Amino acid sequence: MKKALIFGISGQDGAYLTRLLLGKGYQVAGTSRDAQMSSFRNLAALGLRDRVALHSVTLTDFRSVLTVLTKVEPDEIYHLAGQSSVGLSFEQPVETFFSIGVGTLNLLEAVRFLGRPVRLYNASSSDCFGDTGGEPATEVTPFSPRSPYAVAKAAAHFEVANYREAYNLFACSGILFNHESPLRPPRFVTQKIVAAACRIAAGSPERLRLGNIEVARDWGYAPEYVKAMWAMLQQDAPEDYVIATGQTITLREFTAEAFAAAGLDWRDHVDVDPSLFRPADIAVSRANPAKAHARLGWRATLGPGEVARAMVAHTRKHHASENTAS
Repeated sequence: MKKALIFGISGQDGAYLTRLLLGKGYQVAGTSRDAQMSSFRNLAALGLRDRVALHSVTLTDFRSVLTVLTKVEPDEIYHLAGQSSVGLSFEQPVETFFSIGVGTLNLLEAVRFLGRPVRLYNASSSDCFGDTGGEPATEVTPFSPRSPYAVAKAAAHFEVANYREAYNLFACSGILFNHESPLRPPRFVTQKIVAAACRIAAGSPERLRLGNIEVARDWGYAPEYVKAMWAMLQQDAPEDYVIATGQTITLREFTAEAFAAAGLDWRDHVDVDPSLFRPADIAVSRANPAKAHARLGWRATLGPGEVARAMVAHTRKHHASENTAS
């Protein structure tokens, strides 16, 4: 039985990856800053809370990382931890860089120090590319980060590449474009839109305030993306991969899809608030995931519009079941 260790298991991707690995017969362990106090809400939502071993780890503390690796002795490591909000990174740039840049370096150094054969996946980000002028990004597109979050992710990406080349570690990065699901926390704009659409459809008189709705993104479905993470670690050699749908729509279009799925016209319920605009943002994010399809046999089946509709359907069904139960 293979053993997997997931750093950041409490997040959206960690929960879906846990479900995937358990289904494949893995023994799964996961980490959180305080495993005793964390609710592990996402694991509980998928019915997995009692099926994994949970450990308290602070990635910015090398000894903490080394201790959990020694205890678990994993065959595969999935590094999904770190501050994950682009918007928050402008307010907490130092914390963001430490949690991502230093945390990743500690993990790589601990793997090198122990010298055990282990395969490591690192969650990189499409934000590293910055503004590509509307051109689809591939694995060889230069990075030009435009947020503290993207700067930190770019540093971590190059750290992984350096340890792979210098120390022959099986370490690779998945350059994931935006991917959503019902497990997204409310601070993410897609969940903010979906939740508001469902509340308004249920009778709420509120209005939804959004920032720049002309930004365009490639939004995929998180449960599909974790399959690509696993596939990367099953290859003969470690390589980096762009993971995306290959389809891009504007936030305006995503909002329209979500509200339409709730039976509403978004224009009747949404206000654009300039105070919510970011200091710097990427106008258009496009991807070319051809390498992942060719090498991994992976391809997204849900496009951005379908993701919006799926999230609304899940939320409305969940609310309906809650009302029935009460």
